[in-house]
Amino acid sequence: MRNLILFTSLILMCLNINAITLDEIRFHNEEKDTTIISRILNDAYSANLQNPNERIGYIARMFLGKPYVAHTLECTPEQLSINIDELDCTTFVETVIAMAYTVGEGRTSWRDFVSNLEKIRYRDGNLDGYSSRLHYISDWIVNNSYRGNLQEVTSDFNCESYTIKTLDFMTTHRDSYKALSDENEYTKLKNHEIGYRRHRYPYIKTSTLKNKEIQNLLKDGDIIALTTKTPGLDVSHMGLIAIIEGVPHLMHASMKAMKVIIDPLPLHKYLNNSKSLTGIRIIRIKQ
Repeated sequence: MRNLILFTSLILMCLNINAITLDEIRFHNEEKDTTIISRILNDAYSANLQNPNERIGYIARMFLGKPYVAHTLECTPEQLSINIDELDCTTFVETVIAMAYTVGEGRTSWRDFVSNLEKIRYRDGNLDGYSSRLHYISDWIVNNSYRGNLQEVTSDFNCESYTIKTLDFMTTHRDSYKALSDENEYTKLKNHEIGYRRHRYPYIKTSTLKNKEIQNLLKDGDIIALTTKTPGLDVSHMGLIAIIEGVPHLMHASMKAMKVIIDPLPLHKYLNNSKSLTGIRIIRIKQ
């Protein structure tokens, strides 16, 4: 009986890993993409990096110079879109995290990367239409933290502030999202938003990040979400920390530069230059 239970558990694990079918995957260039993904994974694995942050920093730098292109995930019906040639701020971060997570598992196959990308990008790790994508970063953090993929460490810095917001930007701007013309997807997303009415979350203010002691707590490869004043929205940009000569900078897919860069300005100065940004949240892989 015990052997039967163990066998059944293994079968269920395999079914979960291979839950997504090839028909649900949309590559930018399948043959090229799968080859490059496997090469990056093998390169990072061979580098024998000791922790998740090192893996993230190492892999992220392989994407420097890649073009910034928005809306690469949008398609009907929803598919797991994989595009390593054209990146926006979110796809850059998710792609790097999924690769780092795969290498941390000791795996180097593009198929394992695909599984981890679905696990990170979609609610409960399962693609089930447009509304299953974790559009709001607070939702992305909460859902992935619950499943043990990520951990928000903003409060660990002991200098955080808190804000309370109702997250409903997407449904209140329904006309800006083509997929929400589908009444079913609109209703599902609206129901997800209900869980984020008067949502309270931590952030570190831009003014606080001027403190050198706080800067020293940031690590190369930290995932950061840039918080915004925009009503109905928690985060308007994402990136990674790159430590340059002891100073944290933002490594991101930049709409201004139209490519993936390490911003020349120190992080606190970058934030200070934007009137709409209020600070950052800090997330790390929990592996």
